[in-house]
Amino acid sequence: MKILLPVDGSAAALAAVGYALQLAREGLQAEFVLANVQEPPSLYEMVVAHDAEVIEHVRSEAGAELLRPAEALLEDAGLSYESEVAGGQPATVLVELLENYGCDAVVMGARGAGSGSGSVALAMLQHSPVPVTLVRAPETAEGPADEGESES
Repeated sequence: MKILLPVDGSAAALAAVGYALQLAREGLQAEFVLANVQEPPSLYEMVVAHDAEVIEHVRSEAGAELLRPAEALLEDAGLSYESEVAGGQPATVLVELLENYGCDAVVMGARGAGSGSGSVALAMLQHSPVPVTLVRAPETAEGPADEGESES
């Protein structure tokens, strides 16, 4: 089984990686695809940078940095994985990635780090051709991790 693990730097995304690791510890034979999707550059970024290659490099580095904690978890567990940083609209790109990698399932955070918290998860539930498991971020001492945020 191959599982897509979208990672955006949020606590819920790392909790989803932890959940997938737990499944593997319980005997699920799986390979993993870690994915970070960088949204298209804003007009401001295009005007300031003046160079599409510079923007692409910065976004690629940012995505790779966001993937590092999840990669470390999988490496520490001795599990096989592939990583990709892609650009575009997150839900659309994630569906393309799961099809390109031949993934059988998606395990992702219920709420991401983006401004449309929950909207990517909802879009994946609606458009993914494979099962999607949503994992909430762990509760903190102050209360639920998503306290005060509105549902999207």
